[in-house]
Amino acid sequence: MLLQIAILIILFLVILLASAIKIVREYERGVIFRLGRLVGAKGPGLFLIIPVFDKMVKIDLREHVMDVPVQEAITADNVPVKVNAVVYFRVMNPEDAVVKIQNYIMATSQMAQTTLRSIIGQVELDGLLKERDKINQRLQEILDEATDSWGVKVTAVEIKDVEIPEGMQRAMARAAEAERERRSRIIAAEGEYQASKKLLEAARVISKDPAAIQLRTLQTLSDVSGEGVTKIFFPLPLEIFRPFLEKREKEKEE
Repeated sequence: MLLQIAILIILFLVILLASAIKIVREYERGVIFRLGRLVGAKGPGLFLIIPVFDKMVKIDLREHVMDVPVQEAITADNVPVKVNAVVYFRVMNPEDAVVKIQNYIMATSQMAQTTLRSIIGQVELDGLLKERDKINQRLQEILDEATDSWGVKVTAVEIKDVEIPEGMQRAMARAAEAERERRSRIIAAEGEYQASKKLLEAARVISKDPAAIQLRTLQTLSDVSGEGVTKIFFPLPLEIFRPFLEKREKEKEE
């Protein structure tokens, strides 16, 4: 009988000792409560707690990656959009993460969803598509400030996808096509304007010497004949006959 009691006592002590030994990994911390009061965070490594009187809550200190589900919102210029994002955060103060918030992961998720809808409603569609980095930075700052009291640090927020209605997509495609057409016409007109200026300068230089006109005409004929043309209409500029006309006028005056 005494032997059985001794065995039971030994088993009880072993179980009690096993429950008193706690091991916390490098990336974890154990928040200890004694009779309901906060003692502090311990770890990493091995340590002892008082069975029955102490309770430990493990907190993961690694970076958490949380996907924000698709949120429907209306931009500042009244365009309905669907936006989803991803949030990166980690626990900096395990004691606050346990004491000051019931579930810091769910709370961070809900805060991210409401903040995302709020920010989308403050920007226009063009800004949402073109200035995504600024919006990400603004989201990160707002979330970090809101979760700071929970001992949570939001390190980054990234908008993954922005979905707009098909009608708006077609309108944006037409607008982009019209913009490209406008730019091409402007570039062509600018090229013609510059070419006309150069032609005007060349005409002024050539007009000072009749021989230059003849040389230019011969050069043009040479270029045309190189393209395999069988018939050539040879234009004669009036400047060729000008010396003869001037000589005839002088003879008449004499």
